[in-house]
Amino acid sequence: MIDHLDHLVLTTARPEACVDFYTRVLGMQLETFIGGTPPVERRAFRFGHQKINLHVQGAEFEPKAHLPVPGALDLCFMAAIPLEAVIQQLQLHGWPIIEGPVLRTGATRRIRSVYVRDPDFNLIEISAPA
Repeated sequence: MIDHLDHLVLTTARPEACVDFYTRVLGMQLETFIGGTPPVERRAFRFGHQKINLHVQGAEFEPKAHLPVPGALDLCFMAAIPLEAVIQQLQLHGWPIIEGPVLRTGATRRIRSVYVRDPDFNLIEISAPA
């Protein structure tokens, strides 16, 4: 019945730091669009064939999750570059790796991963095929 994930929603308490991390550090593209009822300007991070819609805590768009809180996500992203290049990019931007590289089991194969936290303390796993 389900084929793939189109988007997910990230709730942030620190919107500018969040935008900086996902665009400058992870290289996602910031997109602004009009959506919702009534139509309002919204922001999202686009990467590959997916996006992450951004909600600011206390100003979320309806409908929303039952308890939208910053720091509740645990996400794994597959990198488009080798994991060693990911590590170099994180180091270049002064972003601390909290674990890894380590071997993990991904959705379709074994992966090597590093873990960081975004500005809202969500756990971000960045992986490449093992």
